[in-house]
Amino acid sequence: MTTSSTQLGRPVSRVDGRAKVTGEARYAGEFNVPGLLYGQVVSSTIARGRIKKLDVSEALAVPGVLRVFTHENRPSLPWFDRKYRDDDSPNGSPFRPLYDDTIVYSGQPVALVVAETFEQARHAASLVRIDYAIDAHETDLRARRRKAYAPGKAKSGYEPPPKPWGHADKAHKKAAIQVDVEYESPVEHHNPMEPHASTVIHEDDGSLTLYDKTQGVLNTQAYVCNVFDLPKEQVRVRSPFVGGAFGSGLRPQYQLFLAVLAARELKRSVRVTLSREQMFTFGHRPATLQRVALGASEDGTLEALIHEAVQETSRFEDYVEVLVNWGSMLYRCDNVRADHKLAQLDCYTPLDMRAPGAALGVYALECAMDELAHALRMDPIALRLKNYAERDQNKDKPYSSKELRACYQQGADRFGWMRRTPAPRSMRDGRELVGWGMATGVWEAMQQPASAKAVLSLDGRLTVSSATSDIGTGTYTVMTQIAADTLGLPIEAVTFKLGDSSLPMAPLEGGSWTVSSVGSAVKEVCEKLREQVFTFARKAKGSPLAKASLEEVTFAEGRVRLTSDGSQSVSIVEALRHGDVTHLEEKSLAVPNPKQLEYTRSTHSAVFVEVKVDEELGTVRVTRVVSAIAGGRILNPKTARSQILGGIVWGIGMALEEETAIDQQLGRFINHNLAEYHVPVNADVHDLDVIFVDEEDTVVNPLGAKGLGEIGIVGVAAAIANAVFHATGKRVRSLPITLDKLL
Repeated sequence: MTTSSTQLGRPVSRVDGRAKVTGEARYAGEFNVPGLLYGQVVSSTIARGRIKKLDVSEALAVPGVLRVFTHENRPSLPWFDRKYRDDDSPNGSPFRPLYDDTIVYSGQPVALVVAETFEQARHAASLVRIDYAIDAHETDLRARRRKAYAPGKAKSGYEPPPKPWGHADKAHKKAAIQVDVEYESPVEHHNPMEPHASTVIHEDDGSLTLYDKTQGVLNTQAYVCNVFDLPKEQVRVRSPFVGGAFGSGLRPQYQLFLAVLAARELKRSVRVTLSREQMFTFGHRPATLQRVALGASEDGTLEALIHEAVQETSRFEDYVEVLVNWGSMLYRCDNVRADHKLAQLDCYTPLDMRAPGAALGVYALECAMDELAHALRMDPIALRLKNYAERDQNKDKPYSSKELRACYQQGADRFGWMRRTPAPRSMRDGRELVGWGMATGVWEAMQQPASAKAVLSLDGRLTVSSATSDIGTGTYTVMTQIAADTLGLPIEAVTFKLGDSSLPMAPLEGGSWTVSSVGSAVKEVCEKLREQVFTFARKAKGSPLAKASLEEVTFAEGRVRLTSDGSQSVSIVEALRHGDVTHLEEKSLAVPNPKQLEYTRSTHSAVFVEVKVDEELGTVRVTRVVSAIAGGRILNPKTARSQILGGIVWGIGMALEEETAIDQQLGRFINHNLAEYHVPVNADVHDLDVIFVDEEDTVVNPLGAKGLGEIGIVGVAAAIANAVFHATGKRVRSLPITLDKLL
């Protein structure tokens, strides 16, 4: 049994690891009940138009098929936009499955076939015949950029570009050294291991238990209640395990709507699981075009910073990311102008994907900084340090903490950056050109209101709960550590429950704010229990703590000890027995401290990359990565390192492999499978090294910890692109950097 008095900061293995590797952990599409029905989605084959005719007769003739739901026979549903909004909705009119005969994107669900077995439903779905009236579509971002417009503050978390200051365009023209370039990034899809699925259990009284793949059970519950006009008491959403999401589970997806609709109409339990191909028929990382213009004096002083972006969105919602705000946060400059526009395409609304906004915006910014450093004949780190921003210029605020200088120093030392020869094509290993590149990373460190409940039983076991999610980030483990540490219990004595709408309120699991938000609530509720336990411990007959105050005791190894004399103690179990209670229970709501508003709170990183490029074949290998992270207090070095490693691997994919190709004539994604949509595999991943620099932050939250889910990917693609230039002398400004662009 673990008895350490300090659980935080230890590399504790995942408490849910055994359940996952043994199959005990069950996911949304794995919950079974007798009589469960299966739904198969039929997807549109055109990008824009309307349905002229639907023939479902052949599908209905298949044995086992109970119903084919379409816009022609669906039940009456609300038409107000607000009924379909969710906690992650951008401004606009949310998509409504089976609402009418209008087609707004290729892959849109147009029918749901429900049968006794999955095989029957899948076969019958292939027999649904649809005639379309086809309208001309527009899915090419470059072609639509002239019609782009400025979005409003359209989405929670989105901050419009800062108001310009100085005279950026004039300063750029006058600058001794100028860079003015455009970068392009493609559509990417999330591709978690677990496809989206919803299993709806229809109870005899008409209430529903939903097992949904989601990053927010409360968001799912609210959506279902609003759309289907149900009271919360009749809808319970559970999601104990999520097989990866990366943002794809932030919004309720259409399989949920269809499964609930079918269950209510048929009064049976129904499961709808999307195929891998259908995983490409909802949100995605948007394609972007970004212009970055930098001007500097000959000593490297940044004199002009211009960042303009055009980003795709759908026809029906204004999805927008924070693309252009990062430069003036990271670098001091007297003349800044940023601009962000949206272009509507005939596609589904894009969706947050790991480090939304920063992953793309910082890519363009950090590549341009490398181009400026090359033009100046200046070391890329020296350029960044020359223009290092001690304050956030956008808001004229100090940082709550910013150990980015230490990231540069420790990362460079570990990587051996001082041995870099600056000239492109100057380093070689046999037939391969060697390139070293680096980039800066930045992400927000946010806290949201969150609640937790804690129950301490007479046997000394603690159960803490919150309606948050664990999408593979280690939430189960870290929350267990926080609770165990606060009450001085061994890890094995603590159980953390999540993924259930009946549990205390928690925000969506996204934005790297879960540890900060839910973790603060867990700490707070356990501190309340600690006070109660201490009160009982003092009153115990003959208690050595009778005259002590809470500040004079330590909770460790299941006991309350005098800090000045550890031999004087009362066990937690003994204290509860003396208190004559069956258990202790507390709830807590943790909210951000208003003091946070006085600061900009961010995580930072410095990423160093080595690539080797086959000069004849153009193939690129990322042979080494060192990522130095300033993420506040690291609560679990093991899960934290895994978070960063995952981000680095995705950054490799973003730089060299990931792209959802679209056939502009069809308006349809064409590599919608894992054979043709390339992601890094073992052979693509070599030596990855993670450094956590010391960083103390007393503002960001009571734990002093910043989220790490996003920062790992930010800057990686830029560092790789910069390394490729160093190796080859070629600037590839369009992701991914494939061999055809190098030869």
